[in-house]
Amino acid sequence: MKTLQLLSLSILSGLLLGLSWIPTGLAPMLFVAFVPLLIVEHSIFKNPLKNKTLTIFLCAFITFFTWNLAATWWIKNASFGGAVLAFVGNSVLMSIPFLFFHQVKKRIGEKWGSIIFVCFFIAFEYWHLDGELSWPWLTLGNAFADTPNLIQWYEYSGMLGGSLWILVTNALGFEIYKKYKVASIKYQVIGLISVIIIPISASYIISFSQNKFIKGGVQVVIVQPNIDPYNEKFSGSYEEQLNKMLLLAAQKTDSTTDYLVFPETAITEELWENQLEQSSSIQTIQKFLKHFPKLKIITGASTAKAFQVDEELSATARKFSGANTYYDAYNTALQLDNSGRIQIYHKSQLVAGVERMPFPVLFKPLEKFALDLGGTVGSLGTQKERTVFTSPDGSIKSAPVICYESLFGEFVSKYVQNGAQFIAIITNDGWWGDTPGYKQHLKYGRLRAIENRRWVVRSANTGTSCFITPLGEIQQTTEWWTPCVISQKIQLYTEITFYTNHGDYIGRYALYISLLLIIFSLLLRFNIINKFIK
Repeated sequence: MKTLQLLSLSILSGLLLGLSWIPTGLAPMLFVAFVPLLIVEHSIFKNPLKNKTLTIFLCAFITFFTWNLAATWWIKNASFGGAVLAFVGNSVLMSIPFLFFHQVKKRIGEKWGSIIFVCFFIAFEYWHLDGELSWPWLTLGNAFADTPNLIQWYEYSGMLGGSLWILVTNALGFEIYKKYKVASIKYQVIGLISVIIIPISASYIISFSQNKFIKGGVQVVIVQPNIDPYNEKFSGSYEEQLNKMLLLAAQKTDSTTDYLVFPETAITEELWENQLEQSSSIQTIQKFLKHFPKLKIITGASTAKAFQVDEELSATARKFSGANTYYDAYNTALQLDNSGRIQIYHKSQLVAGVERMPFPVLFKPLEKFALDLGGTVGSLGTQKERTVFTSPDGSIKSAPVICYESLFGEFVSKYVQNGAQFIAIITNDGWWGDTPGYKQHLKYGRLRAIENRRWVVRSANTGTSCFITPLGEIQQTTEWWTPCVISQKIQLYTEITFYTNHGDYIGRYALYISLLLIIFSLLLRFNIINKFIK
């Protein structure tokens, strides 16, 4: 192929991937989106070009950069420089497994190509869900969040099952492309159609059997205060903001209300965790609670905790100015009720470059360059366990999931393993403006509902607040940039799904197989196998 053809096909793959993303409604295009890039790789693989490795990498980079730009261009509304770094950095990371696929295929043989491609990309997505550089926004399985009727089987596979579905169909589509001129493709076409239709059919069968969410019901009120995150939220009066939220809540809250949910960082007063009861915001909320004896309030806050003199410091510890003492700052969820107990959870999946500096032990001095999106700037503290909030009598348990955390399937499932009967997502989606960003984030919450078969109650500062059923159906969506309060009864569910129990097992198996393929290719590369046999 000529350079222009390679470039055109690489861009075509990127456009198909980007245009398939939420909220376009074109997700089925993903079933062929990788085929042009696979044709590029095949052409380079078959022809004696110079600098094959560099050419493969550049073609893959063009595809993934186009995809990132088309699907997540809205990041620029928060930070143009941060968006450029995100687009380039993520595209480089995505190109690496494709380059590895080419190299290992070259060593092992073309007949292994489809298996290598599928395993390597899923292994990459699994790696990208964890660690210092995690950014799972474009995990392939996320794209079906707009069509929950097609993916009810995520309760068995999680979103990586969707990635596997997409990659296998692309591999089969590419095999059809390779053979259609030289051999019969009847069986490949039948295989491709079957791979697409069988999961869809299974999804409809599963959805008809999921009418069992029956254990009790709780009345939940959700508040969307709509406070401008750039010009008001972190510079205005915290008293006025809290009063605004409580006035909204009072419109729907009554003696039958079990839970009231406020968004991420709803309390902007600086709260010290060893003195929570002394803060005016907490006292104001407790006064409100006295009018509703059975009410529990879940809210976001920015909190901090001072280290004792002999206490071991965390990697994110900050030093008090002019003193030899330290503290950690947190993006926090709180639950308050009439028992006087205040339950605390610290956000633990943090946005790289905004809430944390990757590899803090090494790069802590650079955290002052973290993007300022309001609230506390720099690397925040985290916690190891997924804390569930419990009602005073212990009968109801909820999962406090803070914003970005809702993208991580296995992470959220650990709340459910710990007993959570519903999921409360609290977020602040105002940074990106009226763009696909907050719409994508909303739809991803559907996947957590399906994977764990739990109701999701979602409170956004602005963006969209709503209720999501265990089947992924969105109910009572609020409007963008509109103060609002909604109320609904949700059912509690205690059964554990296969995915909740086993997490991202598809990613783990793909990683193991990928490592074995790499080792095998190295043994072939250095002729170790032949030497061993001789």
